[in-house]
Amino acid sequence: MSQAAHPQITFDDFERVDIRVGTVLKAEPFPEARKPAYKLTVDFGPEIGVRKSSAQITKHYTLDELHGRKVAAVVNFPPRQIGPIMSEVLCLGFPDADGGVVLVGVDRDVPNGGKLF
Repeated sequence: MSQAAHPQITFDDFERVDIRVGTVLKAEPFPEARKPAYKLTVDFGPEIGVRKSSAQITKHYTLDELHGRKVAAVVNFPPRQIGPIMSEVLCLGFPDADGGVVLVGVDRDVPNGGKLF
């Protein structure tokens, strides 16, 4: 499932994408979604606050193991209506060999709201 790299961008282009780390406060079933997904509530710290997201991560994660997990997300996309919820951030992940999403995480404890650079 490899894809060719996109054309080069400038560093200014990269800086416009605001990727932050947050902690999952709540993970809930999302039966109304067209593809299997969860509803996540994520704390991005005092500057960004708590945001909601729809995430198609049911293949590799249970609701219980998501609570308290650190995730990386794009926080400056416009909100998007996904069924009955407004998804406010895009949680980031990579596809496994079968297309299931594996979340991007951090390997050390960092404060909520930390910006990727």
